[in-house]
Amino acid sequence: MLRVLLAVALLALTAGCATVDRAVLESRPLRETIDAFRIEGRIAVRHGDERFSASIAWRHDAQSDEIVVSGPLGQGLARLTAGGGTALLETSDQKRYSAADLDGLSEQVFGTRLPVAGLGRWVIGRAAFGGAAKLDGAGRLAGLSEQGWVIEYLRYESEAPDALPELLLARRGDVEVRLKIDTWDLLK
Repeated sequence: MLRVLLAVALLALTAGCATVDRAVLESRPLRETIDAFRIEGRIAVRHGDERFSASIAWRHDAQSDEIVVSGPLGQGLARLTAGGGTALLETSDQKRYSAADLDGLSEQVFGTRLPVAGLGRWVIGRAAFGGAAKLDGAGRLAGLSEQGWVIEYLRYESEAPDALPELLLARRGDVEVRLKIDTWDLLK
């Protein structure tokens, strides 16, 4: 269960090729203006010798987040919600953890404050804390260093300048989080 909590907190902290219809890309808002989305995909977390992988569904907007981590048969393992001054982690074995925000929740669960507040921007392909960025040939983030984390953008959904990330790798110390995004849904 510790691995589930680690995966949820790191993501809330912190493959196949999808095809993207050209009309979708042409009508999509610029990456810099996106502040609400829903993604589905897979997450793999390595912490030292421990490894964990699961499916993930994440709904994010400027006021709230909801992340559900599921096992191989779609069984819910953990649910994380945040908004309105409260962050709550509920596990499938009925354990509950709460704090004022996601960063505080990570400190409570892991004993260290993780930069959870930046994840909504990182997953879109934007810096969150003004860190050092490396761009690819299309002007998108290829790499980012912020808050002690190194984030690599390994694949985007297409070659278009406003394509969204499909595969990210975040590392800090002996923690590695790989996020494969299968579907993007931009919310208004």
